[in-house]
Amino acid sequence: MAAGGGKTDDFQPFPVKDQLPGVDFCLSSTPSWPEAVLLGFQHYLVMLGTTVIISSIIVPLMGGGNVEKADVINTVLFVAGINTLLQTLFGSRLPVVIGGSYAFIIPTISIALSRRYSTFVDPHRRFKASMRDVQGSLIVASFFTMVIGFFGFWRIISRFFSPLAAIPLVILTGLGLYAQGFPQLARCIEIGLPALVAVVFLSQYVPHFLKSRRGIFERFAILFSVAIVWAFAEILTAAGAYDNRAPQTQFSCRTDRSGLISAAPWIRFPYPFQWGRPRFNAGDAVAVIAASFVAIIESTGTFITASRYASATPMPPSVLSRGVGWLGVGLFLDGLFGTGSGSTASVENAGLLGLTRVGSRTVIQISAFFMLFFSVLGKFGAVLASIPLPIMAALYCVLFAYVASAGLGLLQFCNLNSFRTKFIVGFSVFMGLSVPQYFNQYLLVSGHGPVHTRSTWFNNVMQVIFSSPATVGFIVAFFLDCTHSYGHSSVRRDSGRHWWEKFRNFNTDTRSEEFYSLPANLNRFFPSF
Repeated sequence: MAAGGGKTDDFQPFPVKDQLPGVDFCLSSTPSWPEAVLLGFQHYLVMLGTTVIISSIIVPLMGGGNVEKADVINTVLFVAGINTLLQTLFGSRLPVVIGGSYAFIIPTISIALSRRYSTFVDPHRRFKASMRDVQGSLIVASFFTMVIGFFGFWRIISRFFSPLAAIPLVILTGLGLYAQGFPQLARCIEIGLPALVAVVFLSQYVPHFLKSRRGIFERFAILFSVAIVWAFAEILTAAGAYDNRAPQTQFSCRTDRSGLISAAPWIRFPYPFQWGRPRFNAGDAVAVIAASFVAIIESTGTFITASRYASATPMPPSVLSRGVGWLGVGLFLDGLFGTGSGSTASVENAGLLGLTRVGSRTVIQISAFFMLFFSVLGKFGAVLASIPLPIMAALYCVLFAYVASAGLGLLQFCNLNSFRTKFIVGFSVFMGLSVPQYFNQYLLVSGHGPVHTRSTWFNNVMQVIFSSPATVGFIVAFFLDCTHSYGHSSVRRDSGRHWWEKFRNFNTDTRSEEFYSLPANLNRFFPSF
């Protein structure tokens, strides 16, 4: 006993864990099939929000209506299902959903608003013409991402990663999307706030009251919350609560204003070049390449989060690079099918791994089949896609927070008493929030970014890169970690680099093969280094 009556181990620091404890199902394990199917459907439901938000932004600017928006949403879901299966089978092998990316919105809007379409009178022709230009840019950008991944360039860069550089990246991968949380929830506070309260109460409090049913409420809090609040929103809509409200309020609150159900076909198979042959423009392609670079960095943060919440070991650089290469394949499919936007690893689905404590790869693969199924049966998918977006924003408030907390968890590998550590973490997180705020606010007030030259493509490149919190924060942290006092003897331990050294090579730790090896013994043909 220590002096003062407390136990000696009460004053010992918590041990460092390279695998997160407390996870019910890790990367390579699977829940019972009924439970896995419900969890897969829950992941599908979560990724729908971003899909609808991005399509709702870009399609009207391209000249499309509800029919085109429904077709684009179904196409995004179809390609997301394929990309998720490819990523979980042959890419990083992590339980990540590959869905739409906000990073591509700026170059897509720039293409949609280009003067080259001013001669089009028919909105549908204008939509198809702008979509074909987006397709060409995505195809070009896909080769950039595939080269970065498959040729090992990202493997070389990631060998210099340390927990210290990864902390701001993962934190800002979650916190950087704060604008999609409460600001969107508040567009219809009477359904958004109850949804937020329901998720927090069902996932965090009810399990402690009903310990025998703990797993049910922890794992399916999203399904319960959406069902309850969606039914409440239906009642408000049917009762005429929004009949005389402003159009923006009606669009956010009503359950019958999305226009998707009536516009969606019963059955439709998305197919390559459905909008016509892609067209290529050098300036557009460069801006989309910049967006794909941002998607690589943001996906890296999501990969790290998924590996933690799946209770896997840190990713070997070769596996991370392999996952980036398959992100490039996903971009290529986006360009072939015409999704209107590129893809990235879904942040909200990575947060859902933490909420449910289920990091099973099989669950994510089941969710991919839901994406494929509902993308073909358009009417059924449209019913779910018509869930009011403030409900989805309430989910994001919790899910993005889980991603940010995964970054905070990496602090255990670093020396928190080091002033170098304090500076790099604090400064990079602050700059990752402050710089994008300046770029976004400038764009909102002036109609263009702070970099405003005669070269539209250069302006877009700067705006895309510096409006991404995760990208800015990671660039600052990575640069400082590699240059600040680098030759000092204590830097290696202070930054936590020694904890990840044994995972630098695929074969150094036997657990890497358990979590990240390719199926059907394909490692013989595609070895990891």
